[in-house]
Amino acid sequence: MAVRKKSEEQKENIIELLDLLEKEKGISKDLIIESIEKSVLSACEKDFGKDTECSVRMDRETGEIKVFAKKLVVEEVYDSRSEMTLEDARQIDPNYNLDDEVPIEITTRDFGRIAAQKARGIIVQAIKEGERDAVFSHFATKEHDIITGVVQRWVGNNLSVSLDDRTDTILNEKEMIPGEFYRHGERIKLYIVEVKKNQKGFRIVVSRTHPDLVKCLFEREVTEIADGIVEIKSISREAGSRSKIAVWSTDENVDAVGSCVGMNGARVNAIVNELRGEKIDIIEWDPDPAVFIEHALSPSKVVSVTLGPDGRSALVVVPDYQLSLAIGKEGQNARLAARLTGFKIDIKSETQAAEMDMDAYYAENYGDLEYYDEDEYPEEYEGEEAAEYEEDVTAEAAADEADSAEPAEDQESGETADEE
Repeated sequence: MAVRKKSEEQKENIIELLDLLEKEKGISKDLIIESIEKSVLSACEKDFGKDTECSVRMDRETGEIKVFAKKLVVEEVYDSRSEMTLEDARQIDPNYNLDDEVPIEITTRDFGRIAAQKARGIIVQAIKEGERDAVFSHFATKEHDIITGVVQRWVGNNLSVSLDDRTDTILNEKEMIPGEFYRHGERIKLYIVEVKKNQKGFRIVVSRTHPDLVKCLFEREVTEIADGIVEIKSISREAGSRSKIAVWSTDENVDAVGSCVGMNGARVNAIVNELRGEKIDIIEWDPDPAVFIEHALSPSKVVSVTLGPDGRSALVVVPDYQLSLAIGKEGQNARLAARLTGFKIDIKSETQAAEMDMDAYYAENYGDLEYYDEDEYPEEYEGEEAAEYEEDVTAEAAADEADSAEPAEDQESGETADEE
């Protein structure tokens, strides 16, 4: 009686243990039960041979395990593990006949020591795999988001970072912000680029230089972005030095740039501090590419923006004294603006623009795509309409020339920023 009571308590303890594993480690209770059933089945094969057909069922509520071996009803028994006589079968059920299969319940007490060890090993392995899958699933949901890690130690030129009490990852040297110094125990924000499985389990790829790190920081810091009122249209970044972010408000009553800057710059300053002094230019996005390019070259002033006929380039004219500001130190401002807008940007001073031969410029940059200025007839005029339009324009030009002639403005040389 006491032995039976102890057995019942052990069953209850198994279920309590599985409930605890599911709650604390995120391992599926059903997954472990299935693994236990498989391990018991493996133990059966060890004891009774693989020729013996067995089935295992573990009660999900009580933890009771029942094992059944199928025996074939025969006239004469040659293998007692897989066969039984008709007389024995009819003692179980009078309706059995020859060649019927009879499920006979067996118990784990019939298993040997080696079989039990094998079953235990399978259960332990299932727990390990379940725990690893739970951790993988947890971080897979955080892919393309930011997470806080704790600096552990240097591994060569790379950095070991703890993401939680069970998971570490490596911050590759190429993904570190140039000039940053990391101390043991320091908490840093990381962008999860990818979570992928491999032969050893899985690998979490993290970065401090990815442009989307800046995007995620703004999404967390600016409530209007989190609510969908303000949208981040594009980002260009040179980690550790400068970033440009283009924003747009879906509500005309909400200032997109002001929302990102915050009261007295509180919001953007919090992000700058997290990035350890990296400068951030917040640009207002515009559906008109010319206006967007003008904004993107901030803080420089822009005189004019002429979009190229290829739809991927633009000629920008800036005041002579603003040329170096528009280009930026080592071309950084122009380079970031090109990445932000997706356009190849050719920056000229007013002096150089006045001296340019536009036909030669278009021939050099666009080949067969011809240049025409705004005074030439529009594309919609064709045939006789085009000839009449050209005569009108010529007459008007002659009249204007008779009245006065405007002097050409002085210009300087410029630079070109290619989208990288």
